[in-house]
Amino acid sequence: MLFGNRSSAVDWLIVGLGNPGAKYENSRHNMGFLTVELLADKAGVKLNKVKFKAAYNILNFAGCKCLVMKPQTYMNLSGEAVREAAQFYKIPADRVLVIYDDVSLPVGKLRVRPTGSAGGHNGIKNIIAHLGTQEFPRVKIGVGAPEGADKDMADFVLSTPSQADRKLLLESFEKAIEAAECIIEKGCQAAMNRFN
Repeated sequence: MLFGNRSSAVDWLIVGLGNPGAKYENSRHNMGFLTVELLADKAGVKLNKVKFKAAYNILNFAGCKCLVMKPQTYMNLSGEAVREAAQFYKIPADRVLVIYDDVSLPVGKLRVRPTGSAGGHNGIKNIIAHLGTQEFPRVKIGVGAPEGADKDMADFVLSTPSQADRKLLLESFEKAIEAAECIIEKGCQAAMNRFN
């Protein structure tokens, strides 16, 4: 079978950003991981295959064949995993959908973007560097910002949200999955109109 045969190919790459390991499991920086785990769970699939420096699986979502992945490189090198999978399956950047945490949004608030700069997010910065473009859709999940100017941002994103925040974030994972579905089925503009 030829590599380019669409029947075995992947239509979309859905990437949840986070850091591997129990230490970071429920930290604010792992909102992407937690969202794609829920997405896979709903499809009755585990992200337990290992390739492309990622834990992944291929599933049907929004009427497409999607490779859903959690890069295992640690956040700052996420682009390595994304580039490997995108190159292997010949997925264009505008079909690489990235889900991640955003400190500039209130807790649980979503923002869909078709493109844009990294906005200080090292995972996104690395993906832009490896894909050679910022033209890829994203779903950002707000985690809020630390109180007080002297708070360290790294400590904040690597810490676990409060119980109250966790409840809002769990709801936002469901919404982020709906937003991803909307992006794939109807495009970014429709998703922005509905979720931003």
